Amino acid sequence: MSDSTPLGGYLRARREALKPQDVGLPEYGRRRVPGLRREEVAMLAGVSSDYYMRLEQGRESSPSPQMIDAIAAALLLDDEAHDHLRRLTRTPQERRSAPAGHDRIHPRLRQLIDSWPDTPAFILGPALDILAHNALAATLHSGFQQCDNLARMVFLDPAGRAFYQDWDKAASSCAAELRAAYGHDPDSPRITEVVDTLCAKSPEFAGLWARHEVKGKTQQAKRLAHPEAGALEIHSSAFTVSGAPHQQLVVYQAEPASATAAAFAELRPDTGRGGSPQRGTEGPRPTSQRGLPSL
Repeated sequence: MSDSTPLGGYLRARREALKPQDVGLPEYGRRRVPGLRREEVAMLAGVSSDYYMRLEQGRESSPSPQMIDAIAAALLLDDEAHDHLRRLTRTPQERRSAPAGHDRIHPRLRQLIDSWPDTPAFILGPALDILAHNALAATLHSGFQQCDNLARMVFLDPAGRAFYQDWDKAASSCAAELRAAYGHDPDSPRITEVVDTLCAKSPEFAGLWARHEVKGKTQQAKRLAHPEAGALEIHSSAFTVSGAPHQQLVVYQAEPASATAAAFAELRPDTGRGGSPQRGTEGPRPTSQRGLPSL
């Protein structure tokens, strides 16, 4: 993990992403640094330049709630980015790390996704590890080396760039989702391992990670390309798992009577093209259990 301090790195990246005209300030001549100056952010937030400098340099890490709100407003942070800023100011005692066994999938949940033969569904852990998936999800991702970790699949698997037709969008989303997960649990060894490996092996990920953009999984349209079924247009929805807040249920749905719905029907393992029938498959467990997927 390359950040000197999570809070300082985040503030610096968000400051450098803004231009003076974004916040109503005049721009005179050529600037030696990208984005806003520290003094400008301090002025907009109503704090001293020295205090704001200490925040970025990691010499001050416990701003008041009012100070957090003022800085968030100065940096034009949306609600999700504002919440991320709040989390970065929490002390280690205030943080809620993922509990032991957070990767275990409830049998009823696995039974639920197995009961959707026409709908790809999988369970994600905080580091975007695929903890479990149903048969159609496995068939949908059959072009990948492994259906194990979404970030690895997007950035390091050769199939990723062909599968995700809007690869840049998928890549940005992955990095932003990992950044959000890191804000919730900056001490997570698994998140650190995934981020460090991706930064070392993927210049694209390293660049996106340095931008400190934050975005959780939401409902969104995706354009995919399966090696056999061709172009697919799906709606992706993510749901927090009750009783396991560090897990997410991700469902890919097709519009009824659409070409994608027909392709999903053909890809079902019990209809021939998808191969032999199989039950939902359990994905990787963390190191404490069975070893994590190698990125």
